[in-house]
Amino acid sequence: MLDELIRKTIREMVGGSGPPVAFLTPPGDRGLFGPESIAWKVHADFISMMIGGISSLILQALHPQALAGVWDHSSFREDLKGRLGRTAFFIAATTYGSTEMADNIIERVNQIHAKISGFDEFGKPYSATDPHLLAWVHLTETHSFMQAFEDYRKEKLSTQDKDQYFIEMKSLGERMGAHNLPTTYAKTDDAIKGYIPELYFGERAKSILELLENFPSKLAAKPFIKLITRAGYLNLPDWVYPFINRPTPNLFERLAVKKSVDLIAVPIREALKDGVAAHSLRRVYG
Repeated sequence: MLDELIRKTIREMVGGSGPPVAFLTPPGDRGLFGPESIAWKVHADFISMMIGGISSLILQALHPQALAGVWDHSSFREDLKGRLGRTAFFIAATTYGSTEMADNIIERVNQIHAKISGFDEFGKPYSATDPHLLAWVHLTETHSFMQAFEDYRKEKLSTQDKDQYFIEMKSLGERMGAHNLPTTYAKTDDAIKGYIPELYFGERAKSILELLENFPSKLAAKPFIKLITRAGYLNLPDWVYPFINRPTPNLFERLAVKKSVDLIAVPIREALKDGVAAHSLRRVYG
C-alpha cells in the first residue's frame, strides 16, 4: 500500500502514467548504452536524479541565451510538472529505451530545437541548435547527476568509472549537436567554470528559482518536494551561491539534508525497484 502511494505521488509529480511497459520491447535490444554501462547505474536512482535535475535547472537558468529558449518557446512557467516529466522521459528513453526509441526521441528533440531561435534579454540572438549552448545544458546535467549520485548513493564509483560515465554521455551530447565535450569528471567541472563570464542572475533567472521553490504539487507531496529541492540547491558548485545571492550552505545543513534524504530514499527506492531500469533489463536478458 505504501509502495503504491509513493509511486502515485511520484507519477503525479513528473506526469508518469503507470508501469513502463514500452521498455520491455523488442527482446534483446541493448539500446544506446547497455546494462553494463555506468549511465544505466547512475540514471537508475530516482532520488539522486531528481536532486541532480534541480541543480542542473538552476545552473541552466543562469545562462541568458539558454534560458531565453525556454522562456520564449516553452510552457515551463505554466507547466513545470510537464516540463520535468518530458525531461525525465528523454533521459529514460535515451538511457534505457530500445535503439529505436532512443533514436526517435533524439530526432524529435533535434527537430524541435531547429525551430527555436530569438533574442535573449540583452537583445543578443540565440538558437537552440548552437553547439555552445547545447554543451552548457549537457555539461550542467551530467555534472549534476554525477555529483548527486556520489553524495546520495552509498555505492561509490572509482575515478575510472566516473570518467567512463562522461565518455558515454559525450556520445549522446554530440548526437544532440554539442561539440568537443570533455570525457572526464574533472574536465567537465573545468568546462562549466569556463562559462562563468557568460552567466547572469537577473529577473528571469530569479523567477525560475522562485518557481522551483514553489513547485506546484498536492499537499501529500509537498514535504518530499521541498526536501528534494533543498538538496538540489546543496548539489550546486560552491561558486554558484554568491552568484545567486545565497549563503553557502554549512556542514551542519548539508548533513541534516543528507540524513533526511537517506531516510526517505529507502521506501522510495523499494517502491521503484521495478521501474524503467528493471523493465529494460528484462528486455535485454529476457
